[in-house]
Amino acid sequence: MKSTIATLVALFSCSSAIAQEGAWHGDLNVYGTKLPLVFHFSTNGCTMDSPSQGAKGIATEWKRQDDGKVVIDIPTINGKYEGQYDGKEIKGTFSQNGMAMALTLTPGEKQINRPQTPVPPFHYQTEEVTFDNGNTTLHGTLTLPENMNSKTPVVLMVTGSGQQNRDEELFFHKPFAVIADALAKQGIASLRYDDRGYGHPDVSFMSFTTDIFKQDAACGIMYLRKRFKKVGVLGHSEGGTIALILAAEGKADFVVSLAGMAVSGKETLLDQNRVSLSSLQIPEEVVNNYCNRLSQAFDDIKAGRRIEDIETGNIPGGLKKVFETAMQQCESPYIRHFISIDVRPQLVNIKCPVLALNGTKDSQVNCENNLKALGNGLKNCRHKIMAMDGLNHLFQHCNTGAVLEYSQIEETFSPEAIQEIIRWINGL
Repeated sequence: MKSTIATLVALFSCSSAIAQEGAWHGDLNVYGTKLPLVFHFSTNGCTMDSPSQGAKGIATEWKRQDDGKVVIDIPTINGKYEGQYDGKEIKGTFSQNGMAMALTLTPGEKQINRPQTPVPPFHYQTEEVTFDNGNTTLHGTLTLPENMNSKTPVVLMVTGSGQQNRDEELFFHKPFAVIADALAKQGIASLRYDDRGYGHPDVSFMSFTTDIFKQDAACGIMYLRKRFKKVGVLGHSEGGTIALILAAEGKADFVVSLAGMAVSGKETLLDQNRVSLSSLQIPEEVVNNYCNRLSQAFDDIKAGRRIEDIETGNIPGGLKKVFETAMQQCESPYIRHFISIDVRPQLVNIKCPVLALNGTKDSQVNCENNLKALGNGLKNCRHKIMAMDGLNHLFQHCNTGAVLEYSQIEETFSPEAIQEIIRWINGL
């Protein structure tokens, strides 16, 4: 699940620069976490990327002086980079909103290594398939193990929040492709599909809701039932929530929830904001005041109050812009609906087996709170609930669990978590 409400982390949501043509990269040290930045210089200008935050092609204004000095203005983030080219590197300072950090750029793109990404030849079959939800056609990949038949277990994979492709690709990681490959080798079929609107920049993700994505997944289950007798749902983050709802509606034969949100959307967003603000070393009292005001704003929105009527109240000046951005995002159907989600009352209706895994270092979906909610609510089904030690929201082994780490970790998905999923499904 990508953080859906703006926090101060957004201050660093870009990067790029270049003094000589081509790509140059470097790492900012943001409170002990590396934030890689890439600048693409050409005769037509310069753009910036922030790979760790999925930001690409950010426009800049840059000048290169005869003495080798490079000045890059980044108006959209109120940022600036000034450096000196010494014939090999560009050494300088990146500044933004009163903060300044050393940044040294070296030529070339930073090399990305993703050793778990499956590469052919594969000892299983894949089919490109489509299924429909009304006027919307979803495109996906059906992965079929050797010697499969109608009794072969199959999982429908449902991605987390944000418009993602069938591999749930993020920072060159392809977790769903990795999982599908591992499942197929152990006799388990899977269908992963692109989110509605993926690849169409004119289609706004924020105009959809979690309920619409749930309906898409339900249509995927119906498609699979034409070929398989045992159909489960494997969902990550928001997809885990969708899997639980589908189970409560009696539409799934089993569920694998990976970092699934079991507490409310409101609680999840507040927790994400608290974690992000605290990571920036903002005083606890300030964080508490901001989150209390944000909580009240969410309640007002749920009650139908207009965004323009919600005041900032006693929010400190430095966070007022963050709050205003959050309120702008709340104008969207997606956030309005997300705030109101709470699956806890539905958990008692789940009758099918449930496997729930959450990482102890997850900074986006709190492990303890969500697993506790599942433990309290799953009263009428066989279930296994596990806290996976040392794993983040993407199920990577990590140091801090911070979002900025995701792109820097070569591991895509914990092998231990994959083996737990395989053992559990094959044991049903």
